[in-house]
Amino acid sequence: MKTIVLIDDVQINLTLLWHLVKRLEGYDSICFLNPIEALDWCSKNPYQLIIVDYMMPDMNGIEFIKQLKNYPNTLGIPVLMVTANDHMDVRYQALEAGASDFLNKPIDKTEFTIRVRNMLALYDTQRKLANKADWLAEEVRKAVKEIKDREDELIHRLSKAAEYRDPETGSHIKRMSWYSKHIAAQLGFSMEEQELILEAAPMHDIGKVGIPDAILLKPGKLTPTEFFFMKEHPKIGYEILNGSASKLMQIAAEIALSHHEKYDGSGYPCGLKGEDIPIYGRIIAVADVFDALTSARPYKAAWNMEDAVNFLKENSGKHFDPACVEAFFKDWDTVLGIRQKFCEN
Repeated sequence: MKTIVLIDDVQINLTLLWHLVKRLEGYDSICFLNPIEALDWCSKNPYQLIIVDYMMPDMNGIEFIKQLKNYPNTLGIPVLMVTANDHMDVRYQALEAGASDFLNKPIDKTEFTIRVRNMLALYDTQRKLANKADWLAEEVRKAVKEIKDREDELIHRLSKAAEYRDPETGSHIKRMSWYSKHIAAQLGFSMEEQELILEAAPMHDIGKVGIPDAILLKPGKLTPTEFFFMKEHPKIGYEILNGSASKLMQIAAEIALSHHEKYDGSGYPCGLKGEDIPIYGRIIAVADVFDALTSARPYKAAWNMEDAVNFLKENSGKHFDPACVEAFFKDWDTVLGIRQKFCEN
């Protein structure tokens, strides 16, 4: 049973309203002679309509409506004010306070029934629309999450494909990704941007899937010709990832193309210099090189931490963006924690 709240300081008026509401199928009423008690009840209980008198002691109808609007659970619920006062100023004040409609005393039974039914029908429609909007919002959220989950799976599979053809380990991918997120955080990136770089970083070398095994897996130093072909992998990665409507894939494509650029312009494939290099590429360069230096490979031993740290500092402004190097070292405990968490198996 749905509830209509009746408030009037005169018992005979409440009794009349109660009998009129009784005729409405599916609705019951609760009566209050004291508006303060009514206000307390309304703040704690569900209801569909309030009918309140204007002239009452302690708190008139306009003040009651103003107080009522302080409670979040009352928003959108219609309020019908009953008044013998025909001054327009009173009506303006009531409307401004939040009254939905008016009834003049003495109450006409037919008008009362029509107005109340119309207000209840309108509120019911609004509530259904609000519920539908909430349902649609939830469905959109589910659809977006499903798309995001599929995107994450695609990224994971692409990263795995690169791992299978690259001597670098999955632990390297995780470390350099978290190093990149750490640098982004220290540079003041938003949490959303930090998450984007964390998810996009694993695809930085996806272009290596297009490099012949004889070059990619060669244990020794590459010849100039072999290195020429190896330098094509950023372009290949960009071509694989570019053209997506996904912000994540766009950033991944940017990273794939730019992570071998150097701050002094001596990098590849485009020879970009300074801040012409996309910021995501500058971040990845620091994270990727540091972890590559401190990791053992079939063709080299791992550098000790001190030598790797000195290499980054000595090449700040040459190979690396000085701001990214500074950000990397700003919270050294975080770097050590990442290295420990994703150590080689």
